[in-house]
Amino acid sequence: MTDKLNINRRHLIAGAGIAATAAVAAKAQTQTHGEASQPDLSGKSILITGTSSGFGRLGAEYYARLGAKVFATMRNLPRAEADELTALAGQENLDITVIEIDVTKDDQVEAGVAKALAAADGKLDVLINNAGIAFSGPIEVQDLEATQLIFDTNVFGPQRMIRAVLPSMRNAGGGHIINITSQLGRVIIPGIGQYSPTKFALEALSEQLAYETVSQGIEVTAIQPGGYPTEIWENQSLLSAALKARSSQELLAAYPQMTANMGAPGGGTSDTDPIDIPHAIAEIIAMPAGTKPLRRALHPVARPQEAINSVSAKQQLAMLGNSPYGPLVKAVLD
Repeated sequence: MTDKLNINRRHLIAGAGIAATAAVAAKAQTQTHGEASQPDLSGKSILITGTSSGFGRLGAEYYARLGAKVFATMRNLPRAEADELTALAGQENLDITVIEIDVTKDDQVEAGVAKALAAADGKLDVLINNAGIAFSGPIEVQDLEATQLIFDTNVFGPQRMIRAVLPSMRNAGGGHIINITSQLGRVIIPGIGQYSPTKFALEALSEQLAYETVSQGIEVTAIQPGGYPTEIWENQSLLSAALKARSSQELLAAYPQMTANMGAPGGGTSDTDPIDIPHAIAEIIAMPAGTKPLRRALHPVARPQEAINSVSAKQQLAMLGNSPYGPLVKAVLD
């Protein structure tokens, strides 16, 4: 199915309001390939969670350099990372506003999104749910403290943010929600705690939301990175060390292979560049409305999730394509 047919189908479902957005985005899409011809994000307002480091920090800078108005959120302000980003924005004349949001706190999500909306004239074009944490160790070792924290951050956090931005996107006639999931939201490695369960949940949330909002002109993309060397793995070491320290020796001994290195440094691969993720996201943001992919697997070598994505899409279409939900599913997957 061609992109043009995708656009037409989504226009039929979402109404004429998307057509104007598509015309603007189509112009930007003509500039999307290569360093010499980067996406044009001028006029886009983008809110990102978890911008103190990693994909979030790199993305905040990159999207702003492409012309976007960026709302870079992080928790525990004031902090050095916020000061550094604000100083960089001043030096390079970038439109970056740092806002405090801890995605596990309802009041901060509500207040932070309201602040961004006020500064963006009531319209956020893109939400990037990037904030996330990880623990290592087998499932039995994950006590409720660790389990609640990781689900609150990786699943309930995006849900809070999505609910906070959807009314304004709906009123504007469109928007784009990008959830940073993981390769490990489609494949499973033993001994990585509740990380895969939370990313599987975010994958399912993303797909269901895409079906439910496509008729409102709101698109959803799940970004599925493989192993990249970002600070999430440094933080995982600290969180896992604390979890190991409060676990009984008897419990740890039941899984010697999976608990021996709990808390040790590691994660990601040193031969990958985290800027790959913001580059891909910017390209997707610049695509015409109605053509943005539901999923994008990202890694220079290993992308086993692509086969699963393909099978999943075929089965969804086979099961629901001729049902009352068929037009919504086809609008997202065809």
